[in-house]
Amino acid sequence: MPVTVAKPLVKQITDWDEYTGRFEAVERVEVRARVSGFLESVHFREGQVVDKGQVLFIIDPRPFQAELDAAKAAVESAETAFNLAVRELKRAESLVSRNNIARETVDQRRAARETTRAEILSAKARVRIAELNLEFTQVRASFKGRVSDARIDVGNLVEGGTAQSTLLTTLLSTDPILFTFTASEAEFLKYTRLDLSGKRESSREKQNPVYLRLADETDWSREGQMYFVDNELSPETGTMRGKAIFDNPDGILTPGVFGRLRLVGSAPYDAILIPDEAVVSDQSEKMVLIVGDDAMVTAKPVKLGPRHNGLRVVRSGLGADDMVIVRGVQRARPGGKVVPQKAELQPDGTVKQAPGS
Repeated sequence: MPVTVAKPLVKQITDWDEYTGRFEAVERVEVRARVSGFLESVHFREGQVVDKGQVLFIIDPRPFQAELDAAKAAVESAETAFNLAVRELKRAESLVSRNNIARETVDQRRAARETTRAEILSAKARVRIAELNLEFTQVRASFKGRVSDARIDVGNLVEGGTAQSTLLTTLLSTDPILFTFTASEAEFLKYTRLDLSGKRESSREKQNPVYLRLADETDWSREGQMYFVDNELSPETGTMRGKAIFDNPDGILTPGVFGRLRLVGSAPYDAILIPDEAVVSDQSEKMVLIVGDDAMVTAKPVKLGPRHNGLRVVRSGLGADDMVIVRGVQRARPGGKVVPQKAELQPDGTVKQAPGS
């Protein structure tokens, strides 16, 4: 019975671990007002991308403008009182030199001057507060991002300045964007030991490369870097949280969307690779069929690893010079004889017939 046999492909590769996760914004803000008042106008289209500093809402500024005018008037009044106190102190100092006024009166007028000086500073501080409150009537975007819908209509009273302030909308940054996933305790320990042995730097210290694909994509075409590894494993799930960061100029990567991520999981090593078609199962055990020089078939138990470019990594149980049945496995039985036809495994996973076979 003819079968196709080939030596395993030996190639230096790097393992990649895969994780499922979802996207989240680098920055997320609940837009709330810093002052209270009636909402006068909304200045964005719901769901659009807004620029940093763009006005989103305007709260009726008239009461705050009036407070600013009153504060400025208080400054002028305090300055007038200060000028009067200065003149009165000078007259008192000239009179005391001729003993025409008590020294106690001089002390009182000096204290009055310092009091009015302090009142000027206090009034100017109230002006700065009033200017800030007037500025806060314009609620602006704190960064460039995509805004949600307006959560309150024009004409409603907005409560501001507290943790319970009225929620006006939410704003999410879009570029770059984070991808959050979790790794098991065993995987975390593997990465830690690789780092300690010098084979692979920790993602806490180095922005290790990652690749990503969306649910409707087949290629790992989106490249990013590791961004964050948490400081503890979750006591509820026993997993470690990690984040990768990706550029998102076209905005297709959206917070909340699921994706699949590949993270470098080993140092480069020489791997033994065979096609999945060469693997047979005996209950829970995986085996490959080997053809000896006498054309006799024997079965070898193997421990398998991940797929790489269409081929399966064999962790143990197979030698680089073993002649593996890669086609016609169903026609071979351990202990039987076959007619081997030699072939060569290609790096892309295909099988090429050997010359002269």
